[in-house]
Amino acid sequence: MTWLDKLPLFPLVVIAIMLALAPFVPEPHLLEKLKMLLDGSLQRPLDIFDLLMHATPLLLVVIKLIRRNKAKN
Repeated sequence: MTWLDKLPLFPLVVIAIMLALAPFVPEPHLLEKLKMLLDGSLQRPLDIFDLLMHATPLLLVVIKLIRRNKAKN
């Protein structure tokens, strides 16, 4: 995980926000795929890949912030 520690936080946050909200209209893919996951209709491989693609940068930001917080303590 040292590669994640070396990544600058600001560009990672920008990428995470952009991918989480893309496309902006009519509804962000991440929100759409999470709704599909909750109602059990997330079954097509393309939809699963889309969820992973849009959620991964956000997950990396969360992991990086947790690791940064633990390093300070």
